[in-house]
This record gives sequence, C-alpha cells and structure tokens, in this order.
Amino acid sequence: MIHLTLPDGSVREYDKGITAMQVALSISEGLARNVLAAEIDGQVWDASRPIENDAKIRLLTWNDAEGKATFWHSSAHLMAEALEALYPGVKLGIGPAIETGFYYDVDFGDQDFSSDDFEKIEDKMAELAKTKSEYIRKPVSKADAIEYFTEKGDEYKLDLIKDLPDGSITFYSQGNFTDLCRGPHIPNTSFIKAIKLMSVAGAYWRGDESRKQLTRIYGVTYPKQSELTEYLKFLEEAKKRDHRKLGKELELFAFSEKVGMGLPLWLPKGAALREKLVRFLQKAQEEAGYEQVITPHIGHKNLYVTSGHYDKYGADSFQPIKTPQEGEEFFLKPMNCPHHCEIYKTKPRSYKDLPVRFAEFGTVYRYEQSGELHGLTRVRGFTQDDAHLFCRPDQVKEEFKKVIDLVLYVFKALGFNDYTAQISLRDPENKTKYIGSDENWLLAEAAIIEAAHEKGLPTVIEFGEAAFYGPKLDFMVKDALGRKWQLGTIQVDYNLPERFELEYTGSDNQKHRPVMIHRAPFGSLERFVAVLIEHCAGNFPLWLTPEQYSILPISEKYEDYAKKLSDTLKKSDIRGLIDLRDEKIGRKIRDAEVKKIPYMLIVGEKEAAEGTVSVRKHGEGDLGSMRIEDFETLIKKEINI
Repeated sequence: MIHLTLPDGSVREYDKGITAMQVALSISEGLARNVLAAEIDGQVWDASRPIENDAKIRLLTWNDAEGKATFWHSSAHLMAEALEALYPGVKLGIGPAIETGFYYDVDFGDQDFSSDDFEKIEDKMAELAKTKSEYIRKPVSKADAIEYFTEKGDEYKLDLIKDLPDGSITFYSQGNFTDLCRGPHIPNTSFIKAIKLMSVAGAYWRGDESRKQLTRIYGVTYPKQSELTEYLKFLEEAKKRDHRKLGKELELFAFSEKVGMGLPLWLPKGAALREKLVRFLQKAQEEAGYEQVITPHIGHKNLYVTSGHYDKYGADSFQPIKTPQEGEEFFLKPMNCPHHCEIYKTKPRSYKDLPVRFAEFGTVYRYEQSGELHGLTRVRGFTQDDAHLFCRPDQVKEEFKKVIDLVLYVFKALGFNDYTAQISLRDPENKTKYIGSDENWLLAEAAIIEAAHEKGLPTVIEFGEAAFYGPKLDFMVKDALGRKWQLGTIQVDYNLPERFELEYTGSDNQKHRPVMIHRAPFGSLERFVAVLIEHCAGNFPLWLTPEQYSILPISEKYEDYAKKLSDTLKKSDIRGLIDLRDEKIGRKIRDAEVKKIPYMLIVGEKEAAEGTVSVRKHGEGDLGSMRIEDFETLIKKEINI
C-alpha cells in the first residue's frame, strides 16, 4: 500500500501502482471526467501513469495552468498526426504548449502549404479526436529511438535525440502517430472538442539562423466549443485595442527604421499625454518628499562593474562606447540606480538626514533581441519613473508602505482597480543567481512580506522571481480584457549600498550602511502607456487625454466665434482644437469620433447668436446646448471625479 496526500492535507491509502485517474474515480466520477493530468510531488504526470511510492498528489483539470498546458501539448501531437495523414513525408521539429495554445515546427519539403489549408487540417484533427485514441507513454533506449527515426527519415528528431542521455527517452503514441516526447499528455484525444489554427510563421530549426527555416503552425484548442467562441471574440476585441494600431490612429507614437528598431518616436499628442503622466507623478512625489535628480545617458564601465550589472547584463546591453583614450569604455545607461548611489555619496549623511528620496524620469537602454520587440511593450530605449530611497534599517518597512500607497494612488487615478501584489523572492534552491548575504536577504524579504500584509494587499508569493540584488513587490494588474500585466515594482536592496560603500553617521557617532529601496509605479512610461491604451481602448481619462474637445464650426462664417471659444477654454486650462477643414459637419463628427476626442462642440448661427455651444460626447451622442461656462463646469467636474 502507498499513502497519497491530497492538497487539503488529507491522506488516503491506495494499492501500489494506482493511477491518478483511479484516484479521481475514488473521489467522484464527475471529477474523473475532468482530470487531464496530475502533479505528483511537484512534477506533472500522465493521469494513467502508475504511482509506486508515497507522494503528494494534485489532480489537474482545465482550470489549472498545468492542465491547460498538458491539453495544448497533446493538441500539438494531434495536429502532427493530422499533418502526417494529409502531407505524407513531412518532417517534424518540436511542438510545445505555449501561453495561448501550441505550435509545431514542420518541414513540408516540396509540398505546398499555406493558411488556406487550415480548415482541412482542423477537420482532420476533429476526425482524429473523435477516435478517443489514448496517449500511451513508452520508455525507449537511445539506440531504439535512433533506429525508429532513422527508418522514418526524420533528421530533426535525430538531432534532438543525440543530446539526450540513454535511459531518459520516452515515446508517446496516439492513433497512428508516435513522437519523441517527455510528456505528459491528457488521457485520450476525445477531450479535444474545439479546434482553431491561428497563424503560420517561419522559424529556424533550434533558433539558429544558419539552419533550415521550418514552418511554424500555431493553434489553440478547447474542451468546449463555447469556450473557443468566447476566446475568438476576446481576440477580436484585443485586436481593436492593440496599442500599435491605436497609437497610429491617435497619432501618439511611431517607429522609424532609420532611427532604429525598438526606439519609439513620441509624436506631439503622445508627448503631451506622456508629459501629463510625468507631471501627475512628479506632483505626487514632491508631496511625498522626493527630490528630483538628472543623470547622464551614459556611464563609465566601472560604474556598472561596481554595481554588478555588468556581470549580469553586460552581454545583453549595447556594446561599449570606446573613447580616444586607450582602454576607456562607456555604456549606454541600462539602469539608473548606480548613478543615484553616486549622487548619495556627494556629501556626508547623518541619521537625521534619512530617508533621502531621489526621483528621476531616466531613459535607459537595453539591447532586446529584434524578435522580442513589440510596440511600446518591448523596446530598446525606455524611460523609467525611477526613484531610490536611502533609509535606516528601522525606516524600511514604513517607507515601503508609503511607496505602496503611491503605487495604489497611481492605479486608482488611471482606472486599474483589479490587481495582485506578487512578492518575488529568491530561489532557495539556486542562490548563485543572487548577490549579497543570506542575512540581508532574509531581512529584506521579511520587510516586504510584513509591509504587504499590513497594507492588506492581495498577494501571491513567487520564488525565483527576485532581482539579482534583492526581493521585490511586483504589481500584477488585470486590464479591461482580463489580461495580466506587470506594472509597478518596489524592491528592497541591502547589496548596492555595500557595493558602493554608502554610509551615514548614526546617533552613536559610528558609520552605518543605509538600506536602498528601488521603486517605479509606472515601471516604464512606454510600457505603461501601451497597457493604458489597451485597457481603455484609447479612451483616456479626461484629465489625461491630449485633446479634451474639438470645436466644429458648421461653416467658415463661425470660425471667429470658434476661436473665441477656444481662447476662453485655454484660460481654464482645458485643451482642444478647432476643426477648420472645409468638410461637412457629419464628416467632422465622424473623424472626431474615430480620434476618440471626448467632447465635440458644434457651433453655427444659433450658437453664435446665443453665445452657446451644441455638445456631443464621444460614444454617447448629443448632450444638448449649453453656455461655455456650463461646459467648463462639466469638464472640471469630470476631471475631479
């Protein structure tokens, strides 16, 4: 007999060799119908794999991330089986699950293939799924694996096998298909009810540009057709909200090949929006006791060697800038914290001076791979709303809590109300990735955990997600479509103060080391704006939108009245424009709607005679006629809300 411990802590006794599926059946038939795989002592197994020893067990369904991954990995195998049936002689690379489905890399040889073929592949997959073929695991020797794929003529599998140690190789088969695979897989193909192939792309074998380019086919599957339908609706909405599309339509930002990939150009309207964000946070920081600083865009190599960033990130940064002086090297600034450490050292500090809070909207540069660049969310040059607080150890928790308040203030002002605070700690099994003593790490981790608890934050703990120099609190925000984004971070750092030999004189007249807190409520302005665009679909809060109104004269006879209105609104710090184009009023209204301008002020003979405006609101329609003073009141009231 063996003893299996369930997630609730209860222990059940079973015959040795029982499977997770049989365990599920012993609990309820309804549960068994939904089990896709099982986590056994932290490893995901097939639900049909015998359990020989005492273990902790967690049954995995579609509602578990590991269950979805198993489902999608099995779907990749189903697609591969369909491809072999439809395109005899195709050769297969790898077919993993990804965050939103799966893909398989395929060599079609001389056979034609395009997205026009998706429907027949989907039909074949659906046909094969209905056979209810079991996914069968089989350990094989390296020699037998080589023999099988040599006979099949599949050089990609042979390339994978050569790196695998004998005794670690398994095959998985379902129907007429066998693949080299570690697994795990779902019990059988009938769980796959809804199928959609999404896109096709090129992918070099094993990511090596010197090797053959294969065809990568992306797909997604669901256990219910209704769930797939809902997902496709979600994708359509996400496409409408894509910040790259809206950024172009709203004239916020652009990219230029001549300037360089991943280096955004902020257009006038985007720059105005960005400047509003900066001023908003600067005002909050001033009230919270921060001092503004400015640092150069480059730094001497030794600065980043001292901080430890060179060892950790040097290979991923832009190459060194060499000067005429022999051996002298500078780097484009990859982060602001080393510069702020040097600012701290510019004069002696007393315990009475602390905390010191330096803030900077500092632009930094990191060489992201071209394939990873994506609009504003992944760029090579970005501006962080960076601040570094230097405090006494007894001040850490209180300062950390004040920073939490600042982050939540930012979220509330911009409509991000659904968030989780992720406490990112060291990987206890691999401490070599981090710098600093165990003692300092324990102090820093405890301060974050206690501060988050005292602020009543909804939290999760993730091991292995800390920065190399200290633990952190990352805010995971859900947008209007339910997608998670990491926005805002706070980090406790005992290590950089040691590396830079930072000091303050204590009340005992002795030298002490300050503790450093890194924080960035926005994270990066580029990424934050991208998420904000997609969250609000380009309908920014009124206080933030670059153009709060557009005055639409019915004809040129009323342009002087429109200009008078505009001057009045400007005096009240209400931003907008006048549409002086020789277009019909209907066209002007449609264009203002497309540009998502919050208010349209239509003026003609009646309005000019009565000193009023006819007001339309974006997405809502006609609000009627009102005096300009009443419109000002309306705007100010909405901004204050």
